[in-house]
Amino acid sequence: MSCQQKDNQHCSDIHHQSQVNSCENGVSYGPGDKLYLKTPTIFSFPMSRSSGFQVYLKLENLQPPGSFKLRGISHMIQKATQQGTCEHVYCASGGNAGLAAAFASHQLNIPCTIILPSSTPRFIADQLRNLGAEVRVHGDVYDEAKQLAQELGKQPDSLYVPAFEHPALWEGHSSLIVETERQMKVKPDVVITSVGGGGLLNGMIQGMRQVGWTDVPVVAIETHGANCFNAAIAAGEVVTLPAITSIAKSLGSLSVSPVTLEYYQQKQPPIISQLVTDKEAVHACVQFAEDHRLLVEPACGATLAALYSNIIHKLVEQGQLQNITTVLAIVCGGSIVSTSVMEGWKDQFGL
Repeated sequence: MSCQQKDNQHCSDIHHQSQVNSCENGVSYGPGDKLYLKTPTIFSFPMSRSSGFQVYLKLENLQPPGSFKLRGISHMIQKATQQGTCEHVYCASGGNAGLAAAFASHQLNIPCTIILPSSTPRFIADQLRNLGAEVRVHGDVYDEAKQLAQELGKQPDSLYVPAFEHPALWEGHSSLIVETERQMKVKPDVVITSVGGGGLLNGMIQGMRQVGWTDVPVVAIETHGANCFNAAIAAGEVVTLPAITSIAKSLGSLSVSPVTLEYYQQKQPPIISQLVTDKEAVHACVQFAEDHRLLVEPACGATLAALYSNIIHKLVEQGQLQNITTVLAIVCGGSIVSTSVMEGWKDQFGL
């Protein structure tokens, strides 16, 4: 992207609270600037027609790194810089969190190191380097990479950025709902989102409490094989999955945030946990590409499957949802998708 394109994007989409100055990469951000975009909330004609509901979509897939993660991660990094405790960012991630950390650090001109497990696709490492991040490969799985990132983050004036478990992340993610409430002309009857470790859901619950949506139920979707939240609900406590077997790797936390389970138990707003198959999630990605010419990964497809696979209708029939006319779906996005990857998923599931 050219400096002129960055200037145009910055001026039209990003919230401003301080003066913009020129710098080496075309844009300079002050302490009050937001690094995430104010994404649109659109009415979906094709999904409304096929589902029978009035469907609104919050398009977080349009964030520059490709997902909602930029909201919370940029907020956490900026908060640390304001406190003078962030001269180097460390993050372990093979996907959306790492890209968000690298993007935010690049915009703030802060050195950033992303620790990847050896299983991470090469193109993710290339994207991270293109954003100016140092890439280090450590361990075979995410937990091993995470251990190194946490250790490095203990160095003076360094910041370890977790993928989902931190109040500053949830505070940043809450802006998604506050922003959407201002954009929608009507109050939704239900909100749909996917759940991994719980960071997005925690932020959404906080945002819904801020705008007075505590009576609006949230349908929280996971895939079979990446269902740590659903498992915690069944057990009545946080549990650890033995492994992630789902294609929706961005939902792949072995344990959910304890705060997410607390929010479920508090029922303000009420949360309904549902599971979908990998095939349903991928089918939703494919159909969404047909309907809106946008590519998202299966972790997001899980949310969309609530409409494409008639889960909301089933919940209405079962009496778990009532008087549903308007639906808000959070299109959380995802960075591991391309046209070729999508074709591979279609072949894998016979779609």
